[in-house]
Amino acid sequence: MDVKLGQLGSWLAMRDFTPGGIMGAVRRGYDRYYNKYINVRKGGLGGISMVLAGYIVLSYMWSYSHVKHDRRRKYH
Repeated sequence: MDVKLGQLGSWLAMRDFTPGGIMGAVRRGYDRYYNKYINVRKGGLGGISMVLAGYIVLSYMWSYSHVKHDRRRKYH
């Protein structure tokens, strides 16, 4: 989060884009999310509701082409 726009190219060049590096980044992101929202002493519905909202957005994006064609049809 401390990367300036002018330093973005060199920052991206230092990243590890191998399959192992990508899986490590996904694992670190999952661990951060789990420890921040799920694995807490007094948890709420915030973490689970974010996962549900993400699922709803992804499913809408996957079916958008079908929904886009159906919205302009007239059924009469």
